Amino acid sequence: MEEGMYRAVSGGRIALQRRQYSASCREFSVRCPRLQLRSLSAATCSVWLAAYGLFVLSQNSMVLSAAIFITLIGLIVYLHFVKIDQESLLVIGSLGIQMTSSYASGKENTTFIEMSQVKDVVINEAIYMQKVIYYLCILLQDPREPHGVSEVVPLFQKVKYFDHKARDQRITTTVCN
Repeated sequence: MEEGMYRAVSGGRIALQRRQYSASCREFSVRCPRLQLRSLSAATCSVWLAAYGLFVLSQNSMVLSAAIFITLIGLIVYLHFVKIDQESLLVIGSLGIQMTSSYASGKENTTFIEMSQVKDVVINEAIYMQKVIYYLCILLQDPREPHGVSEVVPLFQKVKYFDHKARDQRITTTVCN
């Protein structure tokens, strides 16, 4: 197992792990930093301080109750639908590609693409906030046109991790035998 540290587009540190189970089976995992208690506390305190200010002005206790309720619901939604801790890509050369996203709440989303649908795996470029970023994409074959592409599936969508360092250490994998 190889592990490398990189910087995300946002500047945060992320870890890339590469595992090779056999000649035709490899796994790539990108881990984000865990939710920081400092940022969570800062967001909660700012919402509650704003609610307390509104309470002082209006003398309505419903403002404080609403702030607590909104903060708790917002945290649950953030942990269950937004904050991804790890994304992994399992490539089995003769079978297909499995993409898994693990959320901070423990929820996992898994998508499987059969190898017969994969036309190619490419490193794509995009301009993001005055930077050029690089990300992996799977090109799916169009069933009606053998030389066409029906869909482009970006990999590691939540953690855009290719920066200038990663461009020099490209991940190359032969997925079509």
